Amino acid sequence: MTKSSALWNRIRDCGMTTVAVMGMTKNTGKTVCLNHLLAQARAHNTAVGITSIGRDGEERDQVFSILKPPVLVAQGCLVATARDTLLRAKVRWKQIGGTGIDSPMGEILVVRALDAGEMEIAGASRSHDQHRVIALLKQCGAGLVILDGALGRSHHASPAIADGVVLATGAAIGGGISDVLKKTRDRLAILRIDEADAALAARVGRVFSDGGVGVWNRAGDCLFSERIATLNAAGTLLALPAADIASIAVSGAVGRSLWQAVTTLQARHPGLTLVVADGTKLFIDANDVTLFAKSGGRLLSLRGIRIAGITLNPFSPFGGSFDAKEFIAAARGAFPGQVVSDVVQEEQSMLEGANP
Repeated sequence: MTKSSALWNRIRDCGMTTVAVMGMTKNTGKTVCLNHLLAQARAHNTAVGITSIGRDGEERDQVFSILKPPVLVAQGCLVATARDTLLRAKVRWKQIGGTGIDSPMGEILVVRALDAGEMEIAGASRSHDQHRVIALLKQCGAGLVILDGALGRSHHASPAIADGVVLATGAAIGGGISDVLKKTRDRLAILRIDEADAALAARVGRVFSDGGVGVWNRAGDCLFSERIATLNAAGTLLALPAADIASIAVSGAVGRSLWQAVTTLQARHPGLTLVVADGTKLFIDANDVTLFAKSGGRLLSLRGIRIAGITLNPFSPFGGSFDAKEFIAAARGAFPGQVVSDVVQEEQSMLEGANP
């Protein structure tokens, strides 16, 4: 019987069909995690498709020029990638179809790997294009689509795109084990804000389907609803004459300016509720969320993000690597209820178990 990793079991048991792998920063083991999931899919006869938000699989890190592990695809794997990357593929491939989506490296094409080997992958960067690519990969037979994330961009983790998220963290973040775990906990606090109840979600739903910003009073009456850019919404919200504001819904990104406007309104209207699409729309700090809650405010999402697991990389190319056993023990204590794994160590244990 083929052995399953804890991460693979969580993805399978939760029925996830689209999983985003997101690194806390570069060199936290995202590509290693990606290859682990590809290997598990192959071992369990699961047809898999892969694409990237940005670029991955290149020989060297484009920021630090550090050697990187390649993306390892199996024979039959479906890949959505830019045309130019296929010139450097170390496998034979067959084009299945085009997408009509352009990128700096050419049209995003869907191909099938005819051999096992290394590929560089560069996919669509815009959310609506990602939806199209995922749908096409599934139409071509992928039972699981894996999205490879890019530095500093988390919109691919949105539940509108992915069923689940694997967060890769590690020593490359900097500091000691406790520092890394705190930074990881802070990221999770942003991604995993509570989901709005059904009644509130129904009330604010139109803002998210149409776009823009909406405001309601405590009786549930809509005081304001316009398709305005959230980047320009701070002044509009602060100028509202309403004496009773209970809820605000924002369909787009919440940056520093808009967040400051919301906290100002919370001081004027205690118990204010802010609803965002999901945690990937928040460009604020975990401390902001904590202070907002302490002041009586509620921060909710229209759709919650499911964390499929947290993977650890105890090695840092910049120095300051951790003891692997100490790191994983501390991380499991810090994140109870989550699948926390060092996939390299787990694969080694499975190999030793298969070869006593």
